[in-house]
Amino acid sequence: MTKSEIEAKIAELKMDYIRVQGDIEKLESTGNGVTKAEEQLIRMEKELKELNDKLAALS
Repeated sequence: MTKSEIEAKIAELKMDYIRVQGDIEKLESTGNGVTKAEEQLIRMEKELKELNDKLAALS
């Protein structure tokens, strides 16, 4: 992956992360379970860390 591809993927993941956080707030306010959404956030955090590490290695 090139630096710009990594940066684009990071930006995309950040937007998805914000969306999922909003979904969790809606689920909690309606009394629904949030376990799956929280697991998705954890996966996204790991992927963001990996991408940031790759980006740092390229710099």
